[in-house]
Amino acid sequence: NQEVTNLKKNDIADYIDHTLLKPTAGWKDIQKLCDEAKEYHTASVCVPPIYVPKIKKAYADDVNICTVIGFPLGYSVTQSKVIETRQAVENGASEIDMVINIAAIKDHDDKTVADEILAIRKAADKEILKVIIETCYLSEDEKIRLCKIVSGAGADFIKTSTGYGTEGAKLSDIELFRTYCRKDLKIKAAGGIRTFKDAMSFINAGCHRIGTSAAAAIIEESRNSGN
Repeated sequence: NQEVTNLKKNDIADYIDHTLLKPTAGWKDIQKLCDEAKEYHTASVCVPPIYVPKIKKAYADDVNICTVIGFPLGYSVTQSKVIETRQAVENGASEIDMVINIAAIKDHDDKTVADEILAIRKAADKEILKVIIETCYLSEDEKIRLCKIVSGAGADFIKTSTGYGTEGAKLSDIELFRTYCRKDLKIKAAGGIRTFKDAMSFINAGCHRIGTSAAAAIIEESRNSGN
C-alpha cells in the first residue's frame, strides 16, 4: 500500500471517528466530544445510542453521528440489534457500528452471523454499516471466514475491535483484511490508537477510518509535525 505522505493539515481528521463509549460518560462529556469534533471536522462522533437524539437536537448537522449496536459483547439477539439499529437511524445516526455474534463464529455457524449482518444492513437502510469482529478473540481461520462473511453481507466497513476486548487493533489484522476482504470493503481500526504515529501506521496499512478517543491530541500532533 502506497504510504500517505501528503496529508494536509486537517486531512487526518477525515479518517477519525472521535469516540466516547465509556459507560460513565455523561452529557457534559459528550458535549465536549462533539465540540471537538465540530472544531476539528472529524469524520464522526462515535457515541452510545442513548445520546444520538440529544446530539442531533443540539448539533443538527454540525457533527456526523455514529453509534454502536450490540455493544460491546455482541451476544444480543438479532431482533434486539435490528430494533436498536432502526431506532438509531430514526434518531439521527448516519453510521452504525455493530458487534457480531462471536459465539456463532466459534460454533462454526457462519450462516447465523451472515444472516444477522444482512438483517442489520436492511435496518440501517442507506446509512453506513461497520461490522466489528473483535479480532482479539479470533483465530486466523475465524478472521478469514469473517472477512468473507462481512464482504458478502453488504457492509461498508469491517472493523477490528470494540476497544473493550483483551487487545485492540493490530497492523497484522489490517494486512489480513486487505488480503481476504472484497476490494471495496473499507477498514476501520479501533482500540489502543492514541498517537499521530499510531494513526498514520494504520492509515498507511490501508485503513479508511480510525476509532479513537484521542482525536484532538492526534490532530494537534499532526499539525505540529508539519502535516
